[in-house]
Amino acid sequence: MSNGWLWRFAPIALLSAATMASAAPAETERGTGRFPAILEERADLPDHVVYRPADLGALGRDKLGIYVFGNGGCGADGTASRNHLLEIASHGYLVIASGTIPKSAAAKPSPGGNGGLQVQTATHLLADAIDWAVAENSRQGSPFRGHIATKAIAVSGWSCGGLQALSVAAKPRVRTSVIMNSGFFPAGANPIPGIVSDKALLARLHGSTLYVLGGQTDIAHGNGSDDFQRITHIPAALVDVPVGHGGTYMQPHGGVAAQVVTAWLDWRLKGDAKAARHFTGADCIYCRDPRLTLIRNARLKAE
Repeated sequence: MSNGWLWRFAPIALLSAATMASAAPAETERGTGRFPAILEERADLPDHVVYRPADLGALGRDKLGIYVFGNGGCGADGTASRNHLLEIASHGYLVIASGTIPKSAAAKPSPGGNGGLQVQTATHLLADAIDWAVAENSRQGSPFRGHIATKAIAVSGWSCGGLQALSVAAKPRVRTSVIMNSGFFPAGANPIPGIVSDKALLARLHGSTLYVLGGQTDIAHGNGSDDFQRITHIPAALVDVPVGHGGTYMQPHGGVAAQVVTAWLDWRLKGDAKAARHFTGADCIYCRDPRLTLIRNARLKAE
């Protein structure tokens, strides 16, 4: 892995988010799930964008799992991956992204003074989002009161945001992590100031972990694949969708990656046996899906 490759990672990772956002259609999607979704900012949760079913009353007995998300490039545009996030919310999840809704042009990540990235959203925002969601489930007067499954918590993120998710994933209440187009850098090779990158932290992951990478042309592929190979103590899977580092976040309904993530969450957070069949068994659904490649570690194969 050359120093040149490492130097390129930071600007490309963040520019991907800005480019995808600027190319997005003006009309906001609602997702394909049973609960058409909206996105909003909330005064009681600054520096975040909340994605949720528009009609919380339609949930009935269903409870919202919690899915918090770090943006590509750790950027401040909480809508840069909105098609992906709205799709997941429409399947019965309370989704919270770091950042805000841009008031004009897309909030674009900016380079740091040393040629690297200047992180615009702090890692603790992911943990703050979890705290808020758990509190809302019991807060008198909250529209979310009684609608949240407070033990069904997933952390996720794209690229730089995936590194943030890995830092938060070790917290005991997190049930699963979804690391997208990302992975820890080798020791001493982290080019992003203010972001933790330490392979030793992989041993602290618990529950289960899914890596979603963009194939051999994904500049984070080496880091993410190496992470996955080191995770042997919990069930883990790696899905390669050969689209590069930009992923499918802003394709209609978040593209194939959103389908993969939704199936994983439905299985790992909701115990959905039908969703589990995408990943389990010798003839699993994603084992024979021509759009992607699935790799499972020994612990997941045993489930």
